[in-house]
Amino acid sequence: MEETYLLNVEGVKKKILHGGQGELPKLQDGSKITFHFQTLKDNFERTVIDDSREAGIPMEIIVGKMFKLEIWETLLSSMRAGEVAEFWCDAIHTGMYALVSRGMRRIAEGRDPLEGQKHRCGMGNMFDYHSTGYDDLDELQRTPQPLIFIMELFRVEEPSAYKRDTWAMSKEEKLAAVPVLHSEGNRLVLRKEFGQAAAKYQEAVICLRNLQAKEKPWEDGWLKLESLVTPLVLNYCQCQLELGEYYEVLEHTTELLQKHNDNAKAYFKRAKAHAAVWNEREAREDFLRVAHLDPSMAAAVKKELKELGERMRKKHVEDRKRYQGLFQPPQGLQASKRQESGGVGNRAMLQEEVCQGEVGVLDTTGQAEQGAGTKEAEQPGADQAEQGTLGAGCEEAAPGEAAQGQSVGVEVESRDGTKQQGQQHHSTWLPER
Repeated sequence: MEETYLLNVEGVKKKILHGGQGELPKLQDGSKITFHFQTLKDNFERTVIDDSREAGIPMEIIVGKMFKLEIWETLLSSMRAGEVAEFWCDAIHTGMYALVSRGMRRIAEGRDPLEGQKHRCGMGNMFDYHSTGYDDLDELQRTPQPLIFIMELFRVEEPSAYKRDTWAMSKEEKLAAVPVLHSEGNRLVLRKEFGQAAAKYQEAVICLRNLQAKEKPWEDGWLKLESLVTPLVLNYCQCQLELGEYYEVLEHTTELLQKHNDNAKAYFKRAKAHAAVWNEREAREDFLRVAHLDPSMAAAVKKELKELGERMRKKHVEDRKRYQGLFQPPQGLQASKRQESGGVGNRAMLQEEVCQGEVGVLDTTGQAEQGAGTKEAEQPGADQAEQGTLGAGCEEAAPGEAAQGQSVGVEVESRDGTKQQGQQHHSTWLPER
């Protein structure tokens, strides 16, 4: 098909490669567009820069959500479902492509697309860092140029036809979603579905963090959102304790305590995680800090410290048993050394007999004494062999060796604020509301 200007948009040309079906979609704010795309340089080789098919999943954008490459909404609005079209776009429309591509590549790599960004507009971030982290995108950033986009439109969904991801929600929608997610997480906890509950708490935290990014840290708006984040993070960490993800708990409680170093519950959960991974000193320090910050938790702390001491003593006993015979030579090696020692003694005796024979003197009494001495020298070696046998037996795994992996007690919080102690995977803790 002959190339034509698209909808009188300056610097854009379109060529239909495969016709679509139905009417042109009626886009509105919140509509979700699903499509595949390929980005090429406008050179003789038509060098491919990006291809969504390589990631294995199509691209999705939400209309009206300030997608940084606004021209894409214009291009897609001219397509029908199933259509494949090629668009040539002048540099006036592609200046932000390097930043958009960096975010899409990081998502495909499983990384945070906002990693390293400061609180400013997208263009400010791009010029602040001078590099996207990808050589081909750095070239586009230095020298903006026309690009070719080949797009295949799959579908357009109205806002009410799909469940919105949190990033696509408005501020009001995110604030409304947080208590719903919190309640869903609490219900899942009561059914002991800790993995799903943790996902709900995490999604609620993401909503609030996105809103916090638009507030100035430590001012009223930011602090109000932070007060909603804290109980969600604590509930998330409790779920991770139940699931045995102790290093996940250490990471998030430490991050929380960097902002709120007087949160006794965060110290308590971190102490339990330290105890679970045998960090005795750190666990004791955190438990003592809990008792100092919240005297009402002193009884729970005392019980945890007692259990920690018992577990550590048991571990030390098992370690001593396990390594008791590690540095004793094996029984076979000791026997070999005894034989070698006996052989050296016999050769020495023979040499002495030869020397004495040359001068015509043979002291049979001395030879007998030497022989007796040799037999006596062998006796301690036999005792050593018995000791070596006992040592080898001690190298076997002790019956209590698996104690390192045993479950750790977890905090049980009731709605009236009282706390009990239970074993992991068998607790009935109630999440914070």
